[in-house]
Parts: sequence; structure tokens; C-alpha cells
Amino acid sequence: MLSGKRQVSEAIRERVMRVVEESGYRPSATARALAHGSTRTFGLVIPPTSEHLVVEQLRFVGAVAEAAAAHDHDVLLSPSGEAHESTFDRMVGERRVDGVIVMETMLHDSRVARLIEEGLPFVTIGRTGAEEAHSWVDLDYAGLVTEAVTRLAALGHERIALINRPQRLLDREYGPAFRALDAFEKAVVAHDLRGTTVCAEDEEESGAEVTRRLLGALVPPPTAIVTVNERALDGVVAALRSARVVVPRDLSLLAVTSEEHARAHEPQIGGADVPTTEMGRNAVEALLRRVTHPEEPLAHVLLSPPFLPRGTEGPAPASA
Repeated sequence: MLSGKRQVSEAIRERVMRVVEESGYRPSATARALAHGSTRTFGLVIPPTSEHLVVEQLRFVGAVAEAAAAHDHDVLLSPSGEAHESTFDRMVGERRVDGVIVMETMLHDSRVARLIEEGLPFVTIGRTGAEEAHSWVDLDYAGLVTEAVTRLAALGHERIALINRPQRLLDREYGPAFRALDAFEKAVVAHDLRGTTVCAEDEEESGAEVTRRLLGALVPPPTAIVTVNERALDGVVAALRSARVVVPRDLSLLAVTSEEHARAHEPQIGGADVPTTEMGRNAVEALLRRVTHPEEPLAHVLLSPPFLPRGTEGPAPASA
């Protein structure tokens, strides 16, 4: 009767509604959704909470939640990693959600294999090695790193270093780190440059340490640095300043990072801004299409934001 589908007398209806109001009963949105074969909830698989989500990751979570809300959907967070396998298993196995968005995708990702096996609609942030087999939204790390090296080569730089994400992520074939390294190595060969690659932990001190190593151990040192490690970027800048390296007079610096992070420095860091909000919106819209129209082609969205020269890239120093 509460659904309005059953015809009852006015007297009975008034009596039932009076009881409902006195008891404080509220209809269960979940129960209603399940009755119609839908939870109106999307799962978002986030990195392990033990690693503490950084600002950019939290912005992405917020972007997904806001985009889902615009389509009248809720978001259920599920941390990933070995310690949280049971959480992921319950969400997927018990069909607690209509579909899943997976963050921090590896080239060989067991979560993706499980979702394909279960037949649950999903979208990954980043691509696996089987990118044609599922929907994904990704940032073109390979293209952006290639562009950075090409721009620096055109400015006369012959010795360029790449500061990548942690070695453990590279060993696990984490998509952005793997593609950044592959593109960098190919680009320095194409332009006949001397390229050096190092990995930094996702923290400021590690960024400072690897930068000091680049400046002190290489003879002669690089005249330009490219980094895709946002969390190490502050340390890179601090180490350059401590070594009295003037950017871009003595060394050029380019990064793939958030706009807020790039603009927080003086001079502002040139490079490509990570379009967090756009990625979250595209992921939700792609997942919604998979849920409502599974017969449509898979979504493959590769975002390549423009390179913005903000004041940290310049000609190779004459002394080089």
C-alpha cells in the first residue's frame, strides 16, 4: 500500500499512515531499488587506506561521488589490497553495487579479472594490458612524457632525467609508471639524448634525495628534469633550491601534476595538469552506460591535457 500500487479504502489508508508517522518509519531506498533489480549504487575501489589517500586521490573520489549523485546514484568505497580482499569479494560477489570503478590499475590486475569473471559492469582508471576487453578512462602519460622530452630537446637540452613513481609500483606494472618509463626511454633515443631514470617514493623527502643524487652523482648533471611523481615534487623543488640551482636558468623542470600543485610554487611548474574532475565524470558516465546499455561499445577515454609552459622550462644553459 505504501508504494501506492494497491487500492485500499480511505479509512484504512489514513489509519496506516497515522501508524507510519507515529513510528517514524521511512521507506528503505535500498529495498526499493533491490525490488527493481538495482541498488542505484556504484562501487569505487580505492588504494589501501593504510597508504593514506592524498589530496589528488581525494579530489577524484569527490568527483566520482558528485557525478554519481547527479545521476541519482550513491558511491560505496572499497579499499583494495591483500588485507581488504574480503571487502572487495563481498561487494562484487553479493552484488551490493550495480557497477564498479577501479582506481590505480595495474597492467595485470586481479581485480579486473575477477570483475570480468563475475560479469559485473566496471570501468578502470588506467588501462590494463588487455585494454580492449573493458571500459577505461586514462591519462595519456606516454604522450605527455614524450611531449615533455620533445619540448626540452627543441630547447637544446641533451641530458634529461625522469623522476618516476616508486620502484615497487613499477615492479607491479602500475600503468602510469610503466608507460611513463617506456615513453621516456623511446623519446630520448628518438632525439639522440642522454636520459637518466630514477624512482622516488611518493613523499617529499624521497623526491629531495633522488634530486640530490641526480645533481651530485652524474657528471655532468642533467639540464632538465621531468617528473610524473606529484607527491615527490615538493622535495624536488626544495633540493634544487638548496643546491642553488635556479629554474629555468640552470635547469628546466616539467611535471604531470594537479593545477593547484603546479601553481603553488614560484615559479609555477610547467607541464600538464591532471584533469581529476573530468576523469571522475567520464568514469561515472561510462559506467552508467555499461549498466543501462551493455550492448553499446566499450568506452575508451584517453585524456591528454595541454602542456602549459608556466616558467620552468627554458633553453639549455650555455655552459652545458
